[in-house]
Amino acid sequence: MEKIIYVDMDNVLVDFQSAFPKLSKKVLDEYENDKDDIPGIFALMEPMPGAIESFIELTKSFQPYILSTAPWNNPSAWSDKLLWTKKYLGEHAFKRLILTHHKNLNTGDYLIDDRTKRGADSFAGEHIHLATEKFPNWPAVMKYLRSKERL
Repeated sequence: MEKIIYVDMDNVLVDFQSAFPKLSKKVLDEYENDKDDIPGIFALMEPMPGAIESFIELTKSFQPYILSTAPWNNPSAWSDKLLWTKKYLGEHAFKRLILTHHKNLNTGDYLIDDRTKRGADSFAGEHIHLATEKFPNWPAVMKYLRSKERL
């Protein structure tokens, strides 16, 4: 049976910072301390380098799901994350988006996440902590998974 792997969105699949140049200074100032609450911000983001190709490769050996948190005070984030998934991953992520504030409640073998918040630190499987010395980027993650899973 294929192993289950969860992939976070923000700063894992999606480059959160890529939205900022597309926003006015007025909006950025207004939401200075809560940028993830900017209406429509998640629709403006670009993929992280190597993320799309890596996710597609994962579909060949795993059951990959996108496991992300959407800001509670930004209702457009929920729909924008779905639309982003459809746009960039299409059929490869069909009905594979899970939005939760408690990632540890999902059962799986791996979680690729850049943070330890929202339950990532108590996920029952292996947390592949992206943006760390061991896993600085997608190529490092894929090298590790290929060696471990014989992809």
